[in-house]
Amino acid sequence: MAEYTIHLEALEVSMGLGIHDHERAAPQRVMLHVAMDCAYPETPEDRIDAVVDYDFLREGIRALTEARHFELQETLCDEVARLAMRDPRVTGVRVRSMKLDIYPDARVGCEIVRRR
Repeated sequence: MAEYTIHLEALEVSMGLGIHDHERAAPQRVMLHVAMDCAYPETPEDRIDAVVDYDFLREGIRALTEARHFELQETLCDEVARLAMRDPRVTGVRVRSMKLDIYPDARVGCEIVRRR
């Protein structure tokens, strides 16, 4: 068994996220970090089709964040984790979201871990 962790770090999106009126009025900047634990029966060959391709995750997150307004970061993280776990080779995922502009002196976020 060969195990790897694939990272998608610091993906910044502009999206609808939050419960407050000012958060509903306009999109806000959100940064997403995703780590996918992947398992392969053996060390993969040097071909993209032999491993989990992170392009599907990046494209899927962009589509997800453009399609709807999320009330909670927890819900956003859950949806991103579900997306990552669609590939059966992904055995676990860690998703972190950070609202970048809520406070002038801090970022606020959520992190979840999901395992098969």
